[in-house]
Amino acid sequence: MDLSLTTRQEDNHTVVVVGGEIDVYTAPKLREQLIDLVSAGSYHLVVDMEGVEFLDSTGLGVLVGGLKRVRAHEGSLRLVCTQERILKIFRITGLTKVFPIHSSVEDALAAHE
Repeated sequence: MDLSLTTRQEDNHTVVVVGGEIDVYTAPKLREQLIDLVSAGSYHLVVDMEGVEFLDSTGLGVLVGGLKRVRAHEGSLRLVCTQERILKIFRITGLTKVFPIHSSVEDALAAHE
């Protein structure tokens, strides 16, 4: 399975819609996308993971790296995920305390940290 990435602007946020599998083979594509966005000045990101079917530790590492990059610019990285099997990974790793996780892009955009 491949990884699909699309981005769009919503107010002062960039929404990254991710689909497919984020694993050791596809995670570099997501990493590059996040680096490019931050390099271009997008410091408030919403990563929509509703279309993600699989996430491994490499994918988690890419998300944590993205979070560190935006925080270096006083930015934010919020996740959108309602899939139990993906949420379970965040709970097991303790990353629910690190990432704000929302049930919709609208909720993520409306939230203020």
